[in-house]
Amino acid sequence: MNRDELIARTRQLVEEGERLVADPSLGGLRVWLQRSDDLLATAWGQMDRYHLAWLMVGKPKGIVRGRRMTPDEEDAYVREVATQKTAALRMSLDAVERQGMPFVGETGGVGTPPVVDRAPDRSGLPRDAGLAERLADARRHAEEHRGHDEPRAPRPDRMRR
Repeated sequence: MNRDELIARTRQLVEEGERLVADPSLGGLRVWLQRSDDLLATAWGQMDRYHLAWLMVGKPKGIVRGRRMTPDEEDAYVREVATQKTAALRMSLDAVERQGMPFVGETGGVGTPPVVDRAPDRSGLPRDAGLAERLADARRHAEEHRGHDEPRAPRPDRMRR
């Protein structure tokens, strides 16, 4: 799959996710989840339970157990899961389209790589002219608060053990 195909297919799935949120359908959700899972697995590799739990996809807050969902509960479930998965698809789209990240099985394409005005530093992050100053400022600020976790008043001997 090339970058352009991945971008086009991801955009299509984002649009379908938005339609599911607007007009929920449990059957439509199942098909859409399978298609989006297949695309994400092709682009980024298989996701294990840890990744899915981290993304909170498919873990609705008010899940119904032991009985069929009412139509309103089913609609709410579809909306919640579709919203979560659409957010994951948007992150994928941003990674490929804006950040120009390489993906599994990439075969080329016209995609635009990220604009970096300097070579990356040793950590692999793009250099940022203001980053060093912001980092130094954050360190100075942290130094001002160095002793905040220590006791502020001496403890009486009877309380020390």
